[in-house]
Amino acid sequence: MQQFLALTSPGIEILLAQELKDLNAEQVIQKPEGVYFTTTLENAYEICLYSRLATRVLLKLGEGDAANKDELFSAAASINWSEIFSSDHTFAIDFVGVSENIRNSQFGALTVKDALVDNFRDQGFERPSVQKSSPDISFQARLLKEKVSIYLDFSGRSLFKRGYRQHSGAAPLKEHLAAAIITRSGWLDDTSKPLVDPMCGSGTILIEAISMAANYAPGIDREKWGFDYWLGHNSDCFFERLEEAKQSSYLGLEKLKAKVFGIDIDSRVLKTAQQNARNAGLQQFIEFSCKDINKLNNAFGHKGTFLFNPPYGERIGELPELVENFVLLGQKLKTQFIDWRVAILTANTELLTLMKLASFKRYKFKNGPLDCQFALYNIDEKQASGVSNNAEFEHKDSAFANRLLKNKKNLKNWLKKEQIECYRLYDADIPEYNVAVDVYGEYLVIQEYAAPKTIDEEKVTKRLQEVIYFAPKVLNVPTEKVVLKTRAKQKGSNQYQKVAESKQSIVMSEYGAKFKINLWDYLDTGLFLDHRKTRQIVAKKAKGKSLLNLFAYTGSVSLQAALHGAETVTTVDMSNTYLSWAQDNFSLNNIAGHKYQFVQADCLKWLKENKEPFDVIFIDPPTFSNSKRMEDSFDVQRDHISVISDAFKSLSDNGEIIFTNNKRNFKMDFEAIEKLGLFAKNISDITRDKDFERNKHIHNSWLINRKIQK
Repeated sequence: MQQFLALTSPGIEILLAQELKDLNAEQVIQKPEGVYFTTTLENAYEICLYSRLATRVLLKLGEGDAANKDELFSAAASINWSEIFSSDHTFAIDFVGVSENIRNSQFGALTVKDALVDNFRDQGFERPSVQKSSPDISFQARLLKEKVSIYLDFSGRSLFKRGYRQHSGAAPLKEHLAAAIITRSGWLDDTSKPLVDPMCGSGTILIEAISMAANYAPGIDREKWGFDYWLGHNSDCFFERLEEAKQSSYLGLEKLKAKVFGIDIDSRVLKTAQQNARNAGLQQFIEFSCKDINKLNNAFGHKGTFLFNPPYGERIGELPELVENFVLLGQKLKTQFIDWRVAILTANTELLTLMKLASFKRYKFKNGPLDCQFALYNIDEKQASGVSNNAEFEHKDSAFANRLLKNKKNLKNWLKKEQIECYRLYDADIPEYNVAVDVYGEYLVIQEYAAPKTIDEEKVTKRLQEVIYFAPKVLNVPTEKVVLKTRAKQKGSNQYQKVAESKQSIVMSEYGAKFKINLWDYLDTGLFLDHRKTRQIVAKKAKGKSLLNLFAYTGSVSLQAALHGAETVTTVDMSNTYLSWAQDNFSLNNIAGHKYQFVQADCLKWLKENKEPFDVIFIDPPTFSNSKRMEDSFDVQRDHISVISDAFKSLSDNGEIIFTNNKRNFKMDFEAIEKLGLFAKNISDITRDKDFERNKHIHNSWLINRKIQK
């Protein structure tokens, strides 16, 4: 009998312990770090072949005190390494754990490695070579409470990799976690009942489920094992166990009567699932279909199991669709799937509340770094009786939905008259619904503002779900054209923080100008909607004149000025990305020539050094910036006079400065302005368009001229 340690992911340990007992392991002890057990070499081979829940199986080689480096070295040196493997083969050492004297894994691994190679050298053997990636043999030293245990990586790494999944979706579920939730779902108790995964992705859950129902040994398809170069390996014994496992597995598939159903709305992902099923040799047991879960009806029979791992709503565009999915799924389950079991693994537990179902059991798991819950529901008559009690999602009872409809009605005539495609429909009009809702043609952008810490997180989440559900409903926008963003106060280089990498864009029009809009990759879209009137004011003032646009972002003000006949336009911004975007906007409108200059520079430094006069200077600085490209930090309240003073030096004799910012309580320093010989007029009420009338603090705008001498 030898001692082993089986590793797995958090939440699976108790299931792994039972699996090991079922596989005839003895002295099975579950601990936070894994499951310890003893067994024979012959049975250890079987465990490696059959275990679905272990990620690695380790064989204990030795142990000892390890309070410091010397003790760790001695513990490692007590093992006769030349009896473990040949110096002709490469090796690697993993080290797990830290202590007061052994503070990092690299130091611990290096100490064990030194003891190992010294052992070979002291016995007159060649020193074996370290190979960090794909070594012939691997070892793991585990430090716990100043004791070290040293193991041979018996199974080899990533035991959960079955070999059938050559491709996967964006966030694949590891096979051992899929096996764990299948076990917890209860479907294996009667595999004659239908199993449905309505968001099957690359098909992992279904493939694992069929394999488990057939008692198919996942290890029979594995090509490389951790014990391959171990000198204690009994190849005859292993191949005998392997052949037995193959025969048993193939027989299990022949006898299997189960049928499972995989559904996904994405046909490309579904093709991947079908290929994975073919790779596993299980395609005949799985019926795949491309369908929208919202249109799913019960064509599967009675008393089956819904088992799925939906997206968690972390990526741009996912959450609006998921909110609708879960609301409608809850209603559908109560009307068409009575006596069914529903089992869902998710890191977004708030989504589960949308189904209006009471779970009877929840388990905690880890999916990679994410804390997840696995919720189980029985759809009985009691659950079904709540189908009509869904007032929370009747828009007539939603204050937010009603306000959205009211705002839409109030803006209808203005939008038609001005032919405006991009506008703000709602901006935290009701404090409990702390979002902004913007329309971009046929798209909807919902921006969630960071809630005050005094507001209960559960209440915030509930309100957001209501917003996400109703906004597309009352505005007749498909959920796939709804984009959700979270906006908090930004500082420094985060002011235009990137949130995704989709590289999608659309083209929107505004008063004859075409703009490239990106709704997906940044918190801002490339067009500040609140500056719509400002752009027109600046453009008209710049007709036949020279314009300087500082902190230009994507050059929307520059473009409107060029279209209105500005003599020259100089566009300055620190970001090459946004300057390139500005040039794209000019290209969209077929505007080019030497009259239009694009300058990548620190705007403040550039302004100080500029010698060229401009008739109109537009300045829209950030509220705060500490970008690495700037020499100093910038605070608009503290530094606005310095900027205006430098701009004044670049102003032609009859020129004007339009200065604007978004600081909520900005105060213009009139005394300093007067000392500069300037006059500043607040034009904020003029620059706010109809869709921003409700928010008096959206921006501050000032028209600054030379003071008229009496």
